[in-house]
Amino acid sequence: MNSRQQLILQTVIDKGRISVADLARMTGVSEVTIRQDLNTLEKQSYLRRMHGFAVPLDSDDVETRMMNNYTVKRDLADFAASLVSPGETVFIENGSSNALLARKLGEQRDITIITVSSYIAHLLKDSLSEVILLGGIYQKKSESMVGPLTRQYIQQVHFSKAFIGIDGWQPETGFTGRDMMRTDVVNAVLEKGSDAIVLTDSSKFGAVHPYTLGPIARFQRVITDSNLASETHLQLQQAGLIVDIVGPGANR
Repeated sequence: MNSRQQLILQTVIDKGRISVADLARMTGVSEVTIRQDLNTLEKQSYLRRMHGFAVPLDSDDVETRMMNNYTVKRDLADFAASLVSPGETVFIENGSSNALLARKLGEQRDITIITVSSYIAHLLKDSLSEVILLGGIYQKKSESMVGPLTRQYIQQVHFSKAFIGIDGWQPETGFTGRDMMRTDVVNAVLEKGSDAIVLTDSSKFGAVHPYTLGPIARFQRVITDSNLASETHLQLQQAGLIVDIVGPGANR
């Protein structure tokens, strides 16, 4: 995907629907070129074409979420990858930032990646790393394995670090998730006692969802971007977490 196509996709995600003519004016290329770009992006399952317009895929689609704030999430993933040493076995949960982390770690032959995400496993099909996909009930929208079988498989494997995605955080609730079965899988991972690292962009902080991830004492670290509010940063530190701010304005 070239830089113009990245800009087109981000614009489609941000606006929800945009015309070929508007995209041509925005990028300074012809409508013919825009249509070619949209055809390419549609074939790669990044967006959907309608007559004269482009629209995003379902917002639950991992590819679409990966491209939303892509640069930020890529920087978070690169930093997270720097924490993984040669020879380590790590667990990577579902989510767009985690998918980018998996792609980065997949460039290393001596890393073993355990995941419940069939999307991540497919992303790594040509990678150098060893990949272990845990079984269970296949949750089609999230492309993730959940349920009691998944819990059992987690008990049978061992890893030094677990990279976790979240849907929300408040000081009163701690980390929360919006899906009960995926939250249950995360809590099974936390019970293993490995280093649990939250990898997420700052937009999730301040939101609240029904299901608790934790308790918070089972997490060691948060990796997020520089848009995190200073008050939230302090609250996370007061909860005993290491907070890594990545990207512009990271020095606080």
